[in-house]
Amino acid sequence: MSKKITQVNDLSSFNKLLSQATYTVVDFYADWCGPCKTIAPIFSSLAEKESKPGKLQFCKVDVDAAQDIARKYGVSAMPTFLVIKSNSVVDTIRGANPSALTAAVRKAANDSAAGRSSAAFQSKGYTLGSESTPSRPVGDGAFAGLGSMFSGNGSLGDMVVRFFALYFVSLFTFDAYRAAEDSPFNVRARR
Repeated sequence: MSKKITQVNDLSSFNKLLSQATYTVVDFYADWCGPCKTIAPIFSSLAEKESKPGKLQFCKVDVDAAQDIARKYGVSAMPTFLVIKSNSVVDTIRGANPSALTAAVRKAANDSAAGRSSAAFQSKGYTLGSESTPSRPVGDGAFAGLGSMFSGNGSLGDMVVRFFALYFVSLFTFDAYRAAEDSPFNVRARR
């Protein structure tokens, strides 16, 4: 195993390790797993080339020795690679897929090297009411005539908005039922 890869066997050590760098690439493996052994040299090579102290680190977790970590992250297939940024999983690769693993590691390496959060928020922006933003009266929109049909509680518009909101809330979560129950769009929570 490479000197750049940390072996972790318990949850407290894993949590401590996560706090030491912006990105952590984790290899969940098992000693008896053939594909894990096949992709191990690629993971080791990526660790040697891409490790940056405090920014990008690599670790291995034996799922048999550290079942609590595997359970926390829902690992059910080996190998599974997770790219974790600030305690949140940002990328998951299941199986021995060298190109996907390399792409995910390079993406994390490029992001950590750039030190920026997102290109989406790099414009100068606009001030509300400034001359660079178009203005029109509030009731003058393209759908102004539909106001009565789509306004008020229990209306068609309210139901459509709640349906799509609950759909998207439950679509992008691990526990869809709980997310829908806790959502501000939940109709039953309002009664």
